[in-house]
Amino acid sequence: MKIKLALAAAALSLAACNPSEPAKAPAAETPTAAAAVTATDAWCRPSPNGAKAGGCYVTLTAATDDRLTGGSTPRAGSLQVHEMKTENGMMKMAELTAGLPLPAGQAVALAPGGNHLMLIGLTAPLVAGETVPLTFQFASAPTITVQAQVRQPAMEGMDHGAH
Repeated sequence: MKIKLALAAAALSLAACNPSEPAKAPAAETPTAAAAVTATDAWCRPSPNGAKAGGCYVTLTAATDDRLTGGSTPRAGSLQVHEMKTENGMMKMAELTAGLPLPAGQAVALAPGGNHLMLIGLTAPLVAGETVPLTFQFASAPTITVQAQVRQPAMEGMDHGAH
């Protein structure tokens, strides 16, 4: 019995070292160009200690009409898409439960004072200099994950590039 097992093991070893067919690379799962969404300039504001929510921003461009429906991050219990709007002279923030439209070929900026991402139930403060993984879900396109830099927003009129 031991000889049969030894012979079988030797045969398997030889077969593994000398495959009859060249090894094939696994098929890459690439989204069709028509369904792709690109994300640029992803960043989050630092959050104060004890804060349960944080704001993040990104610019999304879809190849075809699509919709940002939500997302996730290991840094919070949930990631929501929010809008800011003025009603009766008051600024209000609300979740876009139906998602954010992404018209084909148009860059849609989620930015301070407008549409943005809210990280609800932070697991720890967002600290300037670190990165936060954000995974976005779309109505049609495959999910994408980006690394958002935690930083303060650039202040308008403060460009001191000459010095």
